[in-house]
Amino acid sequence: MTQPVIQVKDLSKCYQIRSTTQKPYHSLREDLVDGFKGLLRGQWGRSQSEDFWALKDVSFDVNQGEVVGIIGRNGAGKSTLLKILSRIVRPASGEVVIRGRVGSLLEVGTGFHPELTGRENIFMNGAVLGMKRAEINRKFDEIVAFAEVEKFLDTPVKFYSSGMYVRLAFAVAAHLEPEILIVDEVLAVGDVDFQKKCLGKIENISERDGRTVLFVSHNMDTVSRLCTKSILLKKGLVENQGYTQNVINDYMKSDYGTNAIKKWDYSQDQSKQVVYFLDAKVHNKNGKVSSNFDVTEEIGITFKYNVAKDGYLLTHGCNLFNEKGINILNSHDVVSQLRTFPRMMGEYTATVWIPSNFLAEGIVFVGIAILTPSPFKIYLHESNILSFNVTDSMTGKSARGDYVGNFAGIVRPILQWQASYA
Repeated sequence: MTQPVIQVKDLSKCYQIRSTTQKPYHSLREDLVDGFKGLLRGQWGRSQSEDFWALKDVSFDVNQGEVVGIIGRNGAGKSTLLKILSRIVRPASGEVVIRGRVGSLLEVGTGFHPELTGRENIFMNGAVLGMKRAEINRKFDEIVAFAEVEKFLDTPVKFYSSGMYVRLAFAVAAHLEPEILIVDEVLAVGDVDFQKKCLGKIENISERDGRTVLFVSHNMDTVSRLCTKSILLKKGLVENQGYTQNVINDYMKSDYGTNAIKKWDYSQDQSKQVVYFLDAKVHNKNGKVSSNFDVTEEIGITFKYNVAKDGYLLTHGCNLFNEKGINILNSHDVVSQLRTFPRMMGEYTATVWIPSNFLAEGIVFVGIAILTPSPFKIYLHESNILSFNVTDSMTGKSARGDYVGNFAGIVRPILQWQASYA
């Protein structure tokens, strides 16, 4: 029997979180005095530390040719797992066996030397994978064509935009033929057309070449399309693993429930960001926050945000997913007047209305975003940040009429019908 190409057994990773108590207001003199006292005590401040287990006893196997999704909320341990498999981070305990060369595409900034040109980085990455120069030369033109960076090939990558960087990084990772390809959510940085091209390439290298792919994404549609098997992480533990649709259903139902309001609590200064969220809520037409709606009700989604820098053209986005992870709709604000003017610093509010008799029954998950329409750039995107439940009271006023059985479909509008005597 063929051995798995990836075997993970009882894998754990622990980080120590340290904090030092500080006075809210202090002078240089107080800093020097406190530092001198700390030196006498053998410490520089009153610090506390606690263990944070990013992963705890994680075990799974991946076979050759499988495309496996890694899903879970932010902080579930997904990125830590991929960094360990990519040999960037050492585990605290457990065992990882990898049979084959690994190509990784994690956060923007890893894998390339910023001072080297695109051309030089292609050859450097190939050498790291153990490829000979002749092998890299055979793939070189294909990599450059896929990445669409011909004009900048001899420019140091530190001058690349994030989109250019990701295009070249993915092209290198996918075309230099590692037996195992690891891809994090970083693909979301690229434009829509390039994302489609990347997803097509991932399908191709798995089906045609028999290579193995580990794929992390918050987009359940993409995970459903690409991955036959998935692993759900929750607080560093394996919550579920197996057939992708079953894992996604478990994720969407059990991990979230319904959450009609969200407030962001920032512990650090956000002034370096262009924009950041303050709060978000789901509500009825009277403004009352609610987690439950009848299919005949209008549903409002409102979020507040703070613009920290002047002069940016910003607009809003929203996406809805059902409990199976299917993308019901995506909407960008293309109608409000505010989106056409450069923003001044300050707080803003955006509301989008879901019309009555539109959504079908079930739990709906909401993602929100702040973006620039042209050139397209996403500044903020929070997936599944809100959720609510839609029910049908069976009064005969919805699209189901008087039918009481299972009424399939992801939307349920009342359509215009015409009937006449034949």
